[in-house]
Amino acid sequence: MRLRTLLIWLAVVPTVAMGTQVAVTAERLLAQSEKLRSDVAAAEQVGAPLYTLMVDMQAERTATAARWTGTDGSEGELRVRRQATDSAAAEFRRLAVDPSRSFAEVTRQLEKLAEYRQRADTRSGAADSTLAYYSEVIGKVIQVYQQEFSHAEDAELAQASRPVVSMLQATEMVAREDTVLALAGPSGELTFVGYDQFVSALGAQRYLHEALIVPHLTDRDQRFYERVVGSSDWQTKTRIESAVLSGHKDIVSGIRLPADVGGWSSAHANFSVQMTTLNIDLARSVLARGEAKAAELQTEVAWLIGGSAGGLLAVVVVVVFTTRSVLRRLHDLHVRTVTVAEETLPDVVARLRRGQTVDPEALPAVSGDRDEVGRISDAFARAVAVSVDGHRELAAERHGFGLFASGIASRTGNLVSRQLSLTEDLQDTFGHDEALLAELMRADQLTVGMRRQIENLLILAGGEVPDPHTEPMRVADLLREAAAEVEDFRRIERQALDETSVEPSAISQISHLLAELLDNATRFSPPKSKVVIRAELVTDGLSVEIEDRGPRVTPERYEEMNGRLHEAPPYSVLAQNAHRLGLFVVGHLADQLRATVTLRRSVYGGTSAVVILPRQLLVATDERAPREIEPQARVLELLPAPSRATAPVPSLPAVREPEPAPEPVPETVPEPEPVVHTSAGLPSRRTKAPAAAPAAVPVPAAAPALVPALAVRPALPERVPQTHIAEQLREPRAQETVVRPDTATPEEVADAWADYEQGTQTVEEELRRDQP
Repeated sequence: MRLRTLLIWLAVVPTVAMGTQVAVTAERLLAQSEKLRSDVAAAEQVGAPLYTLMVDMQAERTATAARWTGTDGSEGELRVRRQATDSAAAEFRRLAVDPSRSFAEVTRQLEKLAEYRQRADTRSGAADSTLAYYSEVIGKVIQVYQQEFSHAEDAELAQASRPVVSMLQATEMVAREDTVLALAGPSGELTFVGYDQFVSALGAQRYLHEALIVPHLTDRDQRFYERVVGSSDWQTKTRIESAVLSGHKDIVSGIRLPADVGGWSSAHANFSVQMTTLNIDLARSVLARGEAKAAELQTEVAWLIGGSAGGLLAVVVVVVFTTRSVLRRLHDLHVRTVTVAEETLPDVVARLRRGQTVDPEALPAVSGDRDEVGRISDAFARAVAVSVDGHRELAAERHGFGLFASGIASRTGNLVSRQLSLTEDLQDTFGHDEALLAELMRADQLTVGMRRQIENLLILAGGEVPDPHTEPMRVADLLREAAAEVEDFRRIERQALDETSVEPSAISQISHLLAELLDNATRFSPPKSKVVIRAELVTDGLSVEIEDRGPRVTPERYEEMNGRLHEAPPYSVLAQNAHRLGLFVVGHLADQLRATVTLRRSVYGGTSAVVILPRQLLVATDERAPREIEPQARVLELLPAPSRATAPVPSLPAVREPEPAPEPVPETVPEPEPVVHTSAGLPSRRTKAPAAAPAAVPVPAAAPALVPALAVRPALPERVPQTHIAEQLREPRAQETVVRPDTATPEEVADAWADYEQGTQTVEEELRRDQP
């Protein structure tokens, strides 16, 4: 999972949780507000008819008690009260249609009203049971008020509605006292049950007023209540209640009320109106508070939603800003890391390999930031520093090893130069022995190969092969010089198709490169086959193609070798392919010359190596320079012509005569001296042409015994030693001897076939090793 996704989830999860919590809270508050508004609407719609029904039921109950005892005028009063009750009940039934509320219980009780009225009219049963029905209906009404309009879920509204319900209950207790006194009738006598009901109602209403009404009234309601209880009618009520409690007389059937209870009816009619007004004010106050509370809840929901939305928006902005900041810093860190890994670090490593200094400002530095991204950046900077220190140490070790290898190469080169000088001295001393001379020439060629391997060591040590040439060299001479470095140079056929020359500074490197390719071609091709090297100008420069008749190579193998030749491989590849040192050296030389070397399959089944030298290494050829003389023609010019009449006479070593003293000669412009070559096409080792050998004298056939003593061998073409080797490998030149080309003997043919078989086995072994 991407870091961006993780950061988004980190913001989304708390945001969703917060939004869910806000939604649940808002829904609960809205439901509470809706409930309050519903209660207020129901109270305004049903509360007033329900309260009117309760008051009319209380009045009808009192009238029924008076009618039961036969009080004068009670029949007409009862008729009026019943009409008022029927009207209130009808209004209540019309409005109380909500099935979710508890109005149904009052409606069921009202259905029994006609039955109990009939009992009262016929005076069937006891009066207490009939009056108890009215008390039960009134109690259900008070219970509806307590359940529907008390707002138990809101403490403030519950506290405000508590005096309303208590006031209703206190009014009911006073109404019950009125009913009990009406039940006494004209006789003024009460049964013990009636007296107990009066005492209970009195005690309950006093408790309600003192404990549940007065402490919870507001200041305005408190003042109104004090005016009510301070009125003369309330004082008359209190006085009659006290008289009933203390001034009654016990009789056999019950008690007799005091005479002053007659003022109860007028006093009750007056203060009950005031109490009704107080009840209505308390109820309206509660409804107003409920409406205000509902509006307050809606406002709270609006603020909650608005604040939560603002908070969520702030969270989103912070998360987006933080995410963009973190991702931007991580992107910058990624870009810097990629830049350091792909550009800076390779350049630093390359500079260290070349022995150059590194600017510390080019590398990432430790910033010391304490946040996580800064720590990652500092950790990467430390890793880069450790890597650079490691490469610096490796470069120092490699430089030291290069100096060590150069020293070894220099000492070994001195030994090789001394070996070449010794070989040349032996050739001069024992040149009369053709067999020994052939072996000495072969030893000389092997020594030249050793010198080339020492130069390979110098190249691998990080150095370059110095070029002693000061003048451009023709391509034909360059091909001849490269062929002279190969042991089996007789099989090399040179073809210079264009006249051009090579810059002096690149002669030794090009010669060494071509010599490596020629040596590889001669070693891995049949001993009697020719290896052709041709050079011609092309669009991109000079093309040199070397073609052999070696074994087949797979296309995959060609691709792998060309990959090493097109770009100088690192030294780690050399450790894995130490047996392919020649390709490794060719790759480094091609990289230094900015040349391209490509191996491909030849039309003859062997391998064709194509070297493209850039035009910057070429110069125009001087037309006045001496042309190349073919080796065969040059040898024929130097060898004496055999006699036609006799068999060929083997030539013997030339007898050297003392040179005469030089005579003064007029100064003339020296003509260009032709290049002297051996019979195999090798350039002469000497810097100038050898002294002219005496001409061969024909000897008659009749005197063969004198021929060995008189025959004079012409001077052999010689090579110039140490003309294309590294400066460290050079030594003062030794005197060269004149040698003649050896002829192929049966032993040499056997050795050549042995070399061919060994080369074939080597190739097969390498191919098997390269197989996966």
